[in-house]
Amino acid sequence: MKPLLIAGLLGGALLAMDAQAQSGDPEAGKDKIAACAACHGTDGMGTAPIYPNLAGQSATYLESAMKAYRDGKRGGGMSAIMAPQAQGLSDEDIADMSAYYASLEP
Repeated sequence: MKPLLIAGLLGGALLAMDAQAQSGDPEAGKDKIAACAACHGTDGMGTAPIYPNLAGQSATYLESAMKAYRDGKRGGGMSAIMAPQAQGLSDEDIADMSAYYASLEP
């Protein structure tokens, strides 16, 4: 019984964290993704196999990744492309864009 209770509490905590991260405005985010859309599409589906789909991803994950690229804390992979794209984004911009892509159906 205890493992189920713990799993339920952890699941609830994760949902609460994702809800907090989704404090961004998806409508505002839609107006901010012009640079993103070249690779990730306006529908959140990558425009080439090397670009990941963002539609339906966790807003928490998207926010965390973008802030890490912006702040120079994420290297390797596509960081040479992503870091400059994220450089001029505010926390609000990132929250809005993350909320937008999270709101899309994959």
